[in-house]
Amino acid sequence: MSIIAKLKDLVGSAEVDAAKFYEKGNSAAGTRLRKALQEIKSVAQEIRQDVTAKKKA
Repeated sequence: MSIIAKLKDLVGSAEVDAAKFYEKGNSAAGTRLRKALQEIKSVAQEIRQDVTAKKKA
């Protein structure tokens, strides 16, 4: 799986959990949302490092 596809999947799952948390008050979805956001952050950091490396090459 490409890193962009992984990022899209993470954002999609976070969107579903965000809707459950904010619209229905599901606190377990809030926990899943925070976990997904943390994963998105690390994938975004990985993409940033890759872009910087390719830019300097």
